[in-house]
Amino acid sequence: MSGILKVMKRFDTVALLLTLALASAGLAREGDELLGKPAPPLNLQHWLDSPPLEMQSLRGKVVLIRWWTDGCSFCSASAPALRAFDREYRDRGLQVIGIFHPKPPGDGNLERVREAARQLGFTFPIALDPDWSALRRWWFDSGTRDWTSVSFLVDKRGIIRYIHPGGTIEKQDSRKIEQMVQQLLAE
Repeated sequence: MSGILKVMKRFDTVALLLTLALASAGLAREGDELLGKPAPPLNLQHWLDSPPLEMQSLRGKVVLIRWWTDGCSFCSASAPALRAFDREYRDRGLQVIGIFHPKPPGDGNLERVREAARQLGFTFPIALDPDWSALRRWWFDSGTRDWTSVSFLVDKRGIIRYIHPGGTIEKQDSRKIEQMVQQLLAE
């Protein structure tokens, strides 16, 4: 077994043990069982001001992905944190991606997405997930979930390292995400 595979296997084992320990202590967060796993593909066809991005092509970058929608107070309240992460860390290797998921699923109107992104001041790549296929693949297929406005932080190797399970990215969440971004950029 190569050295990289051994390290990845050890990391997966440590992540699993940590998740189990947190769960037994009542400290586990929704989605913790996904930590240490490879990020699924995005497979999204419609992007604003960006060619389609895929996790494989983003290797070597730290990636922060946030699912959001229009008319969502949690998404609006989290927009300043996303803009700040993009502005502060883009040139250091962070790729912020917003993925719009319409409520209810099914609306593929790119102009609606463009206007919503403009209102929130998003200048990073935005994809449309009209039928929630990527959201299901990343989030809902692995368990019962409370939120759709979830955020994932993926390391340079394409491994999920942090999940904000939804709602507003509050100050303490923002500090934790920033610490993780700094740590992952330094790896």
